[in-house]
Amino acid sequence: MGAGIAFTGAIEQLFAGSASAAPTGRQDGYGPLVPDPEGLLDLPRGFRYTVLSREGEPLRSGEGAVPSHCDGMSAFPGPRERTWLVRNHENKPTAERRVPAVDGVTYDPQGLGGCTALEVDRAGRVHTERVAIAGTAVNCAGGPTPWHTWLTCEETEDRAGTNGYTKDHGFIFEVDPYRQDRTVPEPLTAMGRFAHEAIAVDPRDGTVYETEDAFQKPFGLFYRFLPKKPRGGFDSLRAGGRLEALCVPGVPDLSVVQEAGTVFDGVEWKKVPDPLAQETPIRFQDFGSGGITHAQKLEGCYWGGDRVYFVSSFAKTKDGSQADHFGQVWSYEPAHRRLTLVIVFGPATDVQKAGESPDNICLAPQGGLMVCEDGNGAQHVFGVSRNRTVYPMARNRQNIGTEQAPAWGEFAGVTFSPDQRTMFVNVYNPGTTFAVTGPWR
Repeated sequence: MGAGIAFTGAIEQLFAGSASAAPTGRQDGYGPLVPDPEGLLDLPRGFRYTVLSREGEPLRSGEGAVPSHCDGMSAFPGPRERTWLVRNHENKPTAERRVPAVDGVTYDPQGLGGCTALEVDRAGRVHTERVAIAGTAVNCAGGPTPWHTWLTCEETEDRAGTNGYTKDHGFIFEVDPYRQDRTVPEPLTAMGRFAHEAIAVDPRDGTVYETEDAFQKPFGLFYRFLPKKPRGGFDSLRAGGRLEALCVPGVPDLSVVQEAGTVFDGVEWKKVPDPLAQETPIRFQDFGSGGITHAQKLEGCYWGGDRVYFVSSFAKTKDGSQADHFGQVWSYEPAHRRLTLVIVFGPATDVQKAGESPDNICLAPQGGLMVCEDGNGAQHVFGVSRNRTVYPMARNRQNIGTEQAPAWGEFAGVTFSPDQRTMFVNVYNPGTTFAVTGPWR
């Protein structure tokens, strides 16, 4: 496959319930990418992009400049066929452009991260752009809820007094995309304090699944949060619940599972002893006999059909993993307590080429996946068809290196408008949000 990627495994289940299956003989993908004369975004012929927002430009609300490091994002239906986007900004204490501290939606004045919200019409015109929450830290990914709010995740474990922070960080916050005054800038503490990455919500009972992208060994855990108010609704998660972590008996590290299609039935969930990690980070805590199951670089997470999917972006033995891989997608079926390794990524030639380290993912309107690449070399959004073929959908052309040593920022936050006619995606650096339209099948 020209992108330099290899897939293994039976992945048809991954795309059930998206679009109707493609007729036999239809070519997967949309053809080769056409170089963009503007040097921003290469797309297949027939597709076009609109730049919605770029870091450093004034927010339309007048609250300040568009912040740095555009990351996770989701789209919500609005009135008059408009779409509301909520966009994370993964700002560390060294970020050049912070999320402006706005009265009423700022958690910690020393936190430079947060979210911005954009209201976009079908023609790609931005009508609103404002701060949605501020004063948080390292807002990496998150996920939408069935009641149309955004759960933004802090990918840090810094406590008050560290890096100048005045409050503890490492939490999830709920953001209302439509109204700034409804967002409560206080953490959902029962959902745990750790280096959060992404979440997905089971719409049937409100269970929230959470990934942890820990920075060092022992690596992160895969969690579920059982809310006290299972029907959900805005601010319902504040009522609390029970946080548990996945345990696959006999498998302390998911990297050792190398064959796609491997199934584990009857997996266990163990109660987290101290969700607030007051003394010890959760991944270091004692989970009793049999221990707990870890995985390196747990990233993207979403709900599809009757199961939750989550990504392990890569695993490297030199970092402490028990085996190497270039990306996995796992699924968990709650009804059967069944965990399945669905997809195994791997560059067919060279890790410097495209096609390794999957990160944010979403379902595509024609079925299959859209995958944001966060690896070495050129950076792409890849599509994965139901037929298990990989095709390029976009390539970032914004060189943030030099002519002699070019470098490109990762893609993040890929998502589709509710009518599935527009793909929205971010480039992390320089922070740029694109709307892509064209002959979607």
